[in-house]
Amino acid sequence: MKYIKVFNVVPQMPEKLKPLLELAGNFWWGWNADAFNIFRHINADEWSSVSHNPIKFLSQVSQARLEELSQDEGFLFNLHRVMESFHGYLSRKTWFANRWPNAGSFSVAYFSAEFGINEGLPMYAGGLGVLAGDHLKSASDLGVPLVGVGLAYRQGYFRQYLNQDGWQQERYVENDFFNMPMSLMRDAAGNIISVEVEFPGRLVTAQVWKVEVGRVPLYLLDTNVPQNTPDDRNITAKLYVGDAETRLQQEIVLGIGGIKAIYKLGLKPTVTHMNEGHSAFLALERIAHHMDVDKLSYLEARELVAASSLFTTHTPVPAGNEVVANDMIERYLSRYYRKFGIGAEEFFGLGRINPGNAHEPFGMTVLALKISSRANGVARLHGEVSRRMWRGIWPNFPEEEIPIGSITNGVHVNSWISMEMSELFDRYLGPRWLEEPGDQKIWERISDIPSTELWRTHERRRERMVGYVRRRLRRQLADRGCTPEEVEMADQVLDPDALTIGFARRFATYKRATLLFKDLERLTRLLTDKNRPVQIILAGKAHPHDDAGKGLIQEVQRIARRADLRRHIVFLEDYDLNCAHYLVQGVDVWLNTPRRPMEASGTSGMKAVFNGAINLSILDGWWDEGYNGKNGWAIGRGEEYADTEYQDRMESAALFQILENEVIRQFYLRGSDDIPEVWVKLMKQSMTSLGPVFNTNRMVTEYTEKFYQPQTQRLDVLAAQQYAGIRELAAWKSKVRGAWGEIKIESVNVEPRHDWSTGTMLPVKAVVHLGRLAPEDVQVEIFYGRIDGDQKLFDSRVVSMVRQNPLPGGKFSFQGEIPCAVTGQHGLTVRVTPAHPNLGQRTETNLITWSE
Repeated sequence: MKYIKVFNVVPQMPEKLKPLLELAGNFWWGWNADAFNIFRHINADEWSSVSHNPIKFLSQVSQARLEELSQDEGFLFNLHRVMESFHGYLSRKTWFANRWPNAGSFSVAYFSAEFGINEGLPMYAGGLGVLAGDHLKSASDLGVPLVGVGLAYRQGYFRQYLNQDGWQQERYVENDFFNMPMSLMRDAAGNIISVEVEFPGRLVTAQVWKVEVGRVPLYLLDTNVPQNTPDDRNITAKLYVGDAETRLQQEIVLGIGGIKAIYKLGLKPTVTHMNEGHSAFLALERIAHHMDVDKLSYLEARELVAASSLFTTHTPVPAGNEVVANDMIERYLSRYYRKFGIGAEEFFGLGRINPGNAHEPFGMTVLALKISSRANGVARLHGEVSRRMWRGIWPNFPEEEIPIGSITNGVHVNSWISMEMSELFDRYLGPRWLEEPGDQKIWERISDIPSTELWRTHERRRERMVGYVRRRLRRQLADRGCTPEEVEMADQVLDPDALTIGFARRFATYKRATLLFKDLERLTRLLTDKNRPVQIILAGKAHPHDDAGKGLIQEVQRIARRADLRRHIVFLEDYDLNCAHYLVQGVDVWLNTPRRPMEASGTSGMKAVFNGAINLSILDGWWDEGYNGKNGWAIGRGEEYADTEYQDRMESAALFQILENEVIRQFYLRGSDDIPEVWVKLMKQSMTSLGPVFNTNRMVTEYTEKFYQPQTQRLDVLAAQQYAGIRELAAWKSKVRGAWGEIKIESVNVEPRHDWSTGTMLPVKAVVHLGRLAPEDVQVEIFYGRIDGDQKLFDSRVVSMVRQNPLPGGKFSFQGEIPCAVTGQHGLTVRVTPAHPNLGQRTETNLITWSE
């Protein structure tokens, strides 16, 4: 039956309890224990059953219970105290305000395909979304002027369950946005704010929802509106669908629709930050916008967009980066190259490593890299991997100069630390550990915590985790149709006092969830040792189209069903943020076994750190820089293998040796007070060394200081006086590109001496033909370094050369000198790159000439 009128029903809240509605509307409560407990106190079971969705929760609380609470002086006092804390949080002066009191126009629009804010807002699939959620929370804590932009998925990511054979099945649950902490954006007249995005032969409408994340608004686009066709209403139905065309449509709505929504809301970000390549099409719409609004040419508008764009890549393997078939790009986006006044091949070249290769599909990562003046990986090692992987875009530049830096990921500490551990930190570290988690001196106070208190706090969390696992296992066994006897056995799994290893993440083959299961006989001996038992909890989803990943889950489930192991191995279905909280807060060891260097960063182990768990991991991602030899265990020494079967055998054996000789022994080495002093010392070293580094407050501070603020300052310079700087820079680049073919290094002269003593300076002279370019248009440099066994330069350095007298025929002489500091064989060459005071970095023009 078709409805004729739409209306919304809201809870009838007693006057004294109305602050609950305000509190429920902002996810700040999710990282404030007192606020969280306000809802939990109303009805703990109901609060848990609605996945901590406060809007739905309040709608289900009985009127009698609400009336009772409105007369409960204790509850009202706590509510008042929480609201004071909430309002104080929103109004207090922040790090950003203190650091840049005159920030001016500074603002950031942060685009991501998923956001993991809380389990009550299921718009996430995994690590990328959780990182995005933690990024917003820390931006809020720090007061960074930032807004998030994403999609409102009506069904979110799939819910996982296993059949009787242990094979993953998927189901989708409808999200009721009107019973979630989000609201439709409306204009002054009360009309819903929406944007239209051009699709082949039609317009697709997306309405805009707003989610409050502390001080940071998150805007989500939703195509489920009556104006759209049934197919178009489903564009934003599911996260990460397998159909290529729907994925493209989602990326168009996210990027193009998202930036249109930003403009319609009256926002003018100085930086657009693309968290992965899904939103890269926003650059096309931004170029078109500035061409229309600011009357810039295509090249000028592209210059402006690049100057104010930042791209963060998360994918360390080429196959994992999104590519789109050229015919679909032509069908959906050809209007842009006509708008820009450029040819189709030039347009397609924006998404190709090799612009001249007509057979290369359109890459979203390539587009994002080419259209952004700044780019970064998410760990130091990942930055190196990314520079190597994408150097084909800048084929004539050395790998170390490929313009992809790195900012290592972190986690939002207050969202992941247990309430018990947080209270312990309050007592011994003082309140500043939360406000300034990057201060090393604060974390050094961890040593002041008595070993007994730290260990007992951790034991209580392990006990709670075991209770949670048993309850959750009971539900999943019952849902699977197991016998009552099998369901009852869930109450016997795991020992609250036993060494517990956690492994929870996406079940992709490169993460090697079954590395520990390579030697089942050896594993069984470890797990079932009566004096020193060990247990393992695993959780995670495989992508719906990843049968190999599903096979790993099935293998784990098959082993976990063995009569001798069923009390020692548990696989939890439908891994979500709530489950993650229990695991990272309760396990003793966090295991991570990726195939190096395929882990971009990983953040689950960081979450475990703040709760006292110790990392046992391959030296990949964040652990490659986090491990210091005293704060956990490393599997291997950072080796990379060509033979993956051999690698698995070697690293599985190494893992068992660490478990047998170090982990298990240290955990069960107890004193007369039953405290494992050696283990607790390791816990403290882990927290002290890793705590101040691997948190998102440090990460967002680094993004702000390294990218956001410098890009904003550069944009202010370029956009001043009706974009005079942009126009001049674009014209200069056109001139340089047109004349670069005339650049030639005629000669390089070095004194004909073979041996040079350390401490001396080696002079170098060069004659360069500049053609139509002036000396001010170029930078001439000596590029030198040591020579390795393959006769290649390494440990390379650059020294600028100084222009000398002009020579006839458009030639100029340059001179410089390099230090002879280290003994051994060295080499040098000379190169020329474009130079301009407003150039962001030397690779921007992709022009370079080397001496031959």
